[in-house]
Amino acid sequence: MTSSVQATVRPSVDADMTAVTRIYAHHVLNGTGTFETSPPSESDMRARRADVLGKNLPWLVIEINGYVVGFAYANWFKPRPAYRFSVEDSVYIAHDAAGKGLGKQLLTELLAQLERRGVRKVMAVVGDSANAGSIQLHKALGFQQAGVIESCGWKFGRWLDIVLMQKALGEGDSTPPDSTH
Repeated sequence: MTSSVQATVRPSVDADMTAVTRIYAHHVLNGTGTFETSPPSESDMRARRADVLGKNLPWLVIEINGYVVGFAYANWFKPRPAYRFSVEDSVYIAHDAAGKGLGKQLLTELLAQLERRGVRKVMAVVGDSANAGSIQLHKALGFQQAGVIESCGWKFGRWLDIVLMQKALGEGDSTPPDSTH
């Protein structure tokens, strides 16, 4: 059983991007949660963050004793206007901070912020059907599996699946969305 660590979740700032880039690079080089195979530069990560924030979507970090140990953000699921109430989440925790409940703290706050912004559906596209940590995190927060796309990625000399998960926020699809969004 994992124990929860007291940490602070907050909006990211430019100064966090060195740590964010390092955390993500570890996942690119050592994990199957992302299908990227070459770590993006800090400049690339800054541009990705600016893109997300420019869409009025959150990019959060979690820190312990002033050190960033994880990040989470959401981006539109697809760019077409009809998808403007649906996002895909991303959550990454430093490898030495995994299993302490930090992902749950981050994703809980991300979901709350998305709901306040009028988002109605959050999708998780989990890299690797063996990625028990991410699948369990999403299940713990009410996501349901929507399907598996088998063998759609090639990394580390093997085929990888993606697990599609979904969660409705707020009124979900029970009412029309707010026309101001």
